[in-house]
Amino acid sequence: MPVVDYEPPARDFRQCPPPSPIALRQPDKSGPQRHSAPPAAAGESSTSSASMRQAACFADAALRRVLEVLDRRRPVAQLRGLLTAALVDSVLCANRFTAGRLAADDGAARVLRRLRLQPAGAADRFAAAEVFGSYSRGRRIHAIACRIERVAGGRWQVVALHIG
Repeated sequence: MPVVDYEPPARDFRQCPPPSPIALRQPDKSGPQRHSAPPAAAGESSTSSASMRQAACFADAALRRVLEVLDRRRPVAQLRGLLTAALVDSVLCANRFTAGRLAADDGAARVLRRLRLQPAGAADRFAAAEVFGSYSRGRRIHAIACRIERVAGGRWQVVALHIG
């Protein structure tokens, strides 16, 4: 049985004007320079980058799933294990709250657009990360942020979530 396509229609990007030459220019070398990492942090760069890459992949998948649950494209049960129990209940509550407003909406799906993260652990710097990004719904852009932490078993879990 074929799956129903719930994604918004594709936009025609040929209508966008080409970038200006100023936007394509090389970065200015005369401005403030970034400083390199201190020597103590240089040895941990390979492990930290692998850990943060795993965190980024997890955050991307988890936030996409949260947005799909809010759009009613996935059941709430698929958030268990990715989010703490309290956050799953909050998403479920938000899902019930927005049920009456869906008819008034333009029907476009929530689409994750951009995602950034930074390490935020206290004892182990790479045991937690703050994630922030944006998603779109129709023509509007919204903010989304969360905190993920490494839990027992070495897996990641969303422990705080804010959807704007």
